[in-house]
Amino acid sequence: MTELIQQKCVPYESDIPPMMDGEIEEYLEEVPGWDLVEVDSVKHLKRTFKFDDFAKALEFTNKIGEIAEEEGHHPVIELTWGRATVEWWTHNIKGLHNNDFIMAAKTSEIYRG
Repeated sequence: MTELIQQKCVPYESDIPPMMDGEIEEYLEEVPGWDLVEVDSVKHLKRTFKFDDFAKALEFTNKIGEIAEEEGHHPVIELTWGRATVEWWTHNIKGLHNNDFIMAAKTSEIYRG
């Protein structure tokens, strides 16, 4: 995961294909705790983070927002009392890209930090 945390999201053309299953499986090993889910046949990375209260979950969510803005890659975040669920995928290729794994690793690092 350390290697992914040090990377930056890269711009790409929207006509690139999403990652293939074998590549996804390799990258999943680099982001423990993240699940591969499908929403409307589109693969996403998803993880729920737990907190002691709403304020800590909100602080975490805001930190993700700051990094998302810096990297130009944005998640879906569901925020509720004591919990934030984060999903990463690349909308315009309808699947996963290396950027999603970079951001999943950075999200996990915020949670630990």
